[in-house]
Amino acid sequence: MKSRILGTGSYVPKRVLSNADLEKMVATSDAWIVERTGIRERRLAAPGEACSDLGTHAAQQALAEAKVQASELDLILVATCTGDSPLPATACRIQHRLGALQAAACDISAACCGFLYALSVADAYVKTGHRYVLVIGSEVMSTVMDWTDRKTCVLFGDGAGAVVVGRGEGGNGILSIHLHADGHLSDLIFIPGGGSTIPASENMLAQRLQYMKMKGNETFKIAVKTMEDAAREALTANALTVEEVDLFVPHQANFRILKAVAQRLGLPLDRIAINLDRFGNTSAASIPLALDEAVRAGQVKEGSLILLAAFGAGLTWASGVIRW
Repeated sequence: MKSRILGTGSYVPKRVLSNADLEKMVATSDAWIVERTGIRERRLAAPGEACSDLGTHAAQQALAEAKVQASELDLILVATCTGDSPLPATACRIQHRLGALQAAACDISAACCGFLYALSVADAYVKTGHRYVLVIGSEVMSTVMDWTDRKTCVLFGDGAGAVVVGRGEGGNGILSIHLHADGHLSDLIFIPGGGSTIPASENMLAQRLQYMKMKGNETFKIAVKTMEDAAREALTANALTVEEVDLFVPHQANFRILKAVAQRLGLPLDRIAINLDRFGNTSAASIPLALDEAVRAGQVKEGSLILLAAFGAGLTWASGVIRW
């Protein structure tokens, strides 16, 4: 038995932060940002708009599309690194807001690979006989940005995407998901403070350790290689070729990364879902947000072969193949 994505949904906050806006905040320019990243604007959550708010909106849309009631859910998984609070799990807050009283709920932290990690758990859960799993990628990355650091603050945005996973029929469904991690590269993308290593304190705040730090050049090189390797691994595992892929939905990190991966795979850009120009890097929300847009735009049809790939902090990387 295969599991299958029965419905998709997404949500982005109303506030738009353009490159022109960033020019007034840090020493950068629209031309530099577009050339280096491909990003033109991103969305920012309103004051008081939390990760659970974004995730709930996306979840409601996915449930409606799947024609599944919240009361029918067996499990809710939220992939996030910017949850409402250290505890409880943001998934529990979304469970309450949806009224999904029969569902277990927990968060999964794998940064930009979080959605694929959570989707793999949903896949296994459905295959053991459960009915429906709600998988959400939701991030408020603006809360961990140092808005004086032009190397990172231009890259990220806020948003959420969700899918409902249930039992598939025939050969359609999630064919396989592949997960990887290499902890010795954990210092490439990380937030030093706020955890048990460097607890919250006046000194931590003074050093701005609550914000994301990233080694961009090293990350770029590894991102291209790991995403290509992961994509090929997923195709090989299912005896598929690149030519058979109808749509590649990658993590939306940087257009130069996506272009390099596409060239290595031999995929034309018109077969790649790209929305980072409007939303930036939304971490765990990136893939489900792009997937939902592709579904609603008619790029995904019954029988379409969808390739997914991501990399993120940890360092983590992952891929998957879906027959829609």
